[in-house]
Amino acid sequence: MRETYSWSWVETQVAQTLEVWNGCAARQAQAGPRYCPDEQKKREKAYDKALREVEREAKRSPRTRAERLEAQQRITASFARFSAAALDLPGDAVQLLTDDFLPVGTKLARWARRFDESLSMPDIIQACRNAWTACGLQPLLGARVELTPSILGYSLLYPYTDNFLDRPDVSAEAKRRFSERFRERLRGESISTQNSHEAALWALVELIEGQYPRAVHPQVFDCLLAIHRAQEDSVAQLTGGDPCTNPDVLRMSCAKGGSSVLADACLAHGWLSEQESRFSFAWGVLLQLGDDLQDVREDLERGSTTLFSRAAEQGTPLDALATQLLCFSESVGARMEDLPHGTPMLKDLLRMSWRSLIVGAVADSHAYFTPEFLRETEHSSPFRFEFLRARRKRLASRQGLYATLFDAFLETPEEDDDGLPLPSAELAAETGVF
Repeated sequence: MRETYSWSWVETQVAQTLEVWNGCAARQAQAGPRYCPDEQKKREKAYDKALREVEREAKRSPRTRAERLEAQQRITASFARFSAAALDLPGDAVQLLTDDFLPVGTKLARWARRFDESLSMPDIIQACRNAWTACGLQPLLGARVELTPSILGYSLLYPYTDNFLDRPDVSAEAKRRFSERFRERLRGESISTQNSHEAALWALVELIEGQYPRAVHPQVFDCLLAIHRAQEDSVAQLTGGDPCTNPDVLRMSCAKGGSSVLADACLAHGWLSEQESRFSFAWGVLLQLGDDLQDVREDLERGSTTLFSRAAEQGTPLDALATQLLCFSESVGARMEDLPHGTPMLKDLLRMSWRSLIVGAVADSHAYFTPEFLRETEHSSPFRFEFLRARRKRLASRQGLYATLFDAFLETPEEDDDGLPLPSAELAAETGVF
């Protein structure tokens, strides 16, 4: 019998995940790969070489279709060389990234721009990140990597829902009304749209309904309702000086992150075993806590409360929490090993990405860690922390340049048929977005 992902199921998973999280507090993270300064500098050269190649492509400002397609090929080849030289990825891992995951991102971006020209590059990249998570789950669930209509629809919900609920310029009453109406739509109610924002959302939900009819796949919509409720509850974290205790804050983060990736998994496969659903929930918690660590500075500035921002606000070094998160990632990795599908290469790649997320967050948020912890953690990074921060600033200062390349990647080869429904005439007639 397949599980029903009610809110009580989510709360049970949160409680069980917190037991694992709390157990990680007493452990030391396993020693990963270590890099001496000379090895780091070698990898940094490969990083800078790839960066220069990308920036040269951007400065060329490819104008014709042929030029844009050639730019895509050169950048993909540059990425492959960088992955092999700087990250020590084996050939099959590089091929997986370039031949499977990169096309998922480009297909989503092309579709999104046709769907809503006002979507920004950060909006689309945010949607791509979710799609990559869902597509990372597909092989673990016995499916091939592909951008499906439901993964596309769910991933693009984020710019219209999560970001809207995070906006400080929208009143609490407006957010409440929006959430109530969207909840009814997720339940399958026939609700006419009141504005273009709702029209876009309703159209994206239709993509999911088209692939997974409600009568056959009720679990899919259980998951969507669960993440919607978790998003509503997490809005409380945006209020400075809220009365939430640390356990309350942690529970909200776990519910939001866990139910989000649970939805990814259900959309990737249609239904899940108990083992698969528990792993997916734990992966979601890991990603949410990793994002919270990554965003600690921004959360402090806007008054958003997370486990990490609260500790930083109180002047507590984040050393112990980061170590706990690394241990938790190992626990999630061990649970992944029990899944019958997915190659060892894919599982190694996912474990590496989780560790890189945490180590990179430590590098970026160095002001909240002790010097001793930073020195020790830096040895597990392929790049020196100062180098990473400098390159991040460089990337931030050249967003206009990279936007040129982003647009070049939206070019579609004439023979390309991604099998996705067109977002133009069909949806325009139904939603009035265009």
